Amino acid sequence: MTESFALASDVVPLQSCNGGLIRYEAACRAIAEAKAVDEAKDFRDRAEAMRAYAKQAKNKQLEIDAAEIRIRAERRIGELMAAQREAGLLNRGTAGAGNPDWLGGSASDPPSEQAQPTLAEVGIDKHLADRARKLAAIPETEFEGIIADWRDRIEQANERVTVNLLEAGGKHVRGTFGTGENEWYTPDEYLDIARQVLGAIDLDPATSELANERVKASAIFTADDNGLERPWFGRVWLNPPYAQPLISQFADKTVAEWRSGNFEAAIVLTHNYTDTAWFQKLAHAATAICFTRGRIRFVSPDGKQAAPTQGQAFFYFGPKIDVFIAAFMGIGFVVEVQG
Repeated sequence: MTESFALASDVVPLQSCNGGLIRYEAACRAIAEAKAVDEAKDFRDRAEAMRAYAKQAKNKQLEIDAAEIRIRAERRIGELMAAQREAGLLNRGTAGAGNPDWLGGSASDPPSEQAQPTLAEVGIDKHLADRARKLAAIPETEFEGIIADWRDRIEQANERVTVNLLEAGGKHVRGTFGTGENEWYTPDEYLDIARQVLGAIDLDPATSELANERVKASAIFTADDNGLERPWFGRVWLNPPYAQPLISQFADKTVAEWRSGNFEAAIVLTHNYTDTAWFQKLAHAATAICFTRGRIRFVSPDGKQAAPTQGQAFFYFGPKIDVFIAAFMGIGFVVEVQG
């Protein structure tokens, strides 16, 4: 028996009774690129239906994949809710009646004329909204580490494993981005290599005071400064926020500033999502790229190491291509980009 799981323009084939197969990466990409809350909600509902079916069919691998896709879709709902709220477009409608604070708003807040549809109209009650908000509050690297650990444990053990993502989200939901409380830092060894190439770091446009104790940039832009709206200069180090839409926005900003000649050189560190639009944009504009051997274990302020599920890439923008290649070839595969 074969069924289909439609995600955006993709139709993901599932062989429900014969081992099960989700085009997992395509599903994750479709969810990450969802532009509207109702679109992400549809992905979530389809994934939950498939998870329930897989459980009934005793197809463990399919159940695990579908459960993860559902979690990712709920996290995306939270990200889109936050973006709409920040833009003044979030329409709570009657979903928050009697409890206006469940989305951080006020009963007296006037609805935006552009806020369509309401959360209630797309089937998001306050419980799902609260869960989505907490999932979205987990920093990207920590979220990926929790998911990776959960998959490893559930795939290797013949038992059900509960991952307390909501508890992790609760720790961060009231935190302030850019304070250093919820951040993950690049290990010193990679920063040292970057300094070998750049000579020094004049600007880190997406950081915090605490993070800069490691980076040692002469100037920084925090979340309050909003480096997306300020001109960049000198020699730049950038390890941008990995969540959407910020990762795409910082990729666009990097390319625009480079092509305008505003900075001398830059090194940008991201996950190696080679199929994404933002990665392709950086790759086409860069002068060289290093694809890391293995995964970088980012470090939290208390020394905890993250466990990302993918490798990373360093993009170089600048004239010293030979210097970049010589410095980074010890940690991965380096290619010169042909413009």
